[in-house]
Amino acid sequence: MYNNVYTAFMLTLLAGLATGIGSVMAVFAKRTNTKFLAGSLGFSAGVMIYVSMTEIFKKSVNYLSDALGDIRGNYYAAASFFAGIILIWLIDWLVPSAEGDIGNINNTEKNLKRMGFMTALAIAIHNFPEGMATFTAALKDPHLGIAIAVAIAIHNIPEGIATSVPIYFSSGSRKKAFIVSFLSGITEPLGAAMGYLLLRPFFNDTVFGILFGLIAGIMVFISIEELLPMAREYDKSKVTIVGFVIGMFIIALSLILFL
Repeated sequence: MYNNVYTAFMLTLLAGLATGIGSVMAVFAKRTNTKFLAGSLGFSAGVMIYVSMTEIFKKSVNYLSDALGDIRGNYYAAASFFAGIILIWLIDWLVPSAEGDIGNINNTEKNLKRMGFMTALAIAIHNFPEGMATFTAALKDPHLGIAIAVAIAIHNIPEGIATSVPIYFSSGSRKKAFIVSFLSGITEPLGAAMGYLLLRPFFNDTVFGILFGLIAGIMVFISIEELLPMAREYDKSKVTIVGFVIGMFIIALSLILFL
């Protein structure tokens, strides 16, 4: 397992740095391809929901059942799943919205700057549990970790856009917009590293089972509460649901091929 630490950390780092891709798209592209972003977000949500309910939650049940018995294992897995939902819901409630109004730039410079920095703060806080999710999954199953890292990287791209646009329009500085976006994304591997250092002495089947349950709940909540609504804001057509179904199909095929 510990041979996978480097791979898990690199996957988490790459997922976090995807905010930089969104930043570059925002400050250099003449026009954002909203259909592509909506389809990508739908794709990411499809991957995250499918893999959460068919693989990650199943791993939670398996680990906890082996450690605690079938009945207690299933109870603990379900409790961990809903605890993950409550955890990420509390983060959403306690921090500012991570959705910047990227379509409206007719604001004062001060408000735009504040919007950018508050969005960056919200994204940075959200990235801590996401980083732990990617890292933990990759630590136990690198193939599963890759699927999660790709899905999270895709949804980090519009977060980079949401951070960069208000800062760029308020300051006129592409460099400042990119740096703030980059720093908000780097908290993802930082969250993974901190979680690993804190939990490493306690790693066993029970801890991994609880972590996988938490991860499944977190990812399902993010998909339903953030990714799909954000996709619909970018584009009202059926491109979101098409991307969603394609995402589920591709991850299902990938998991079957690698059995």
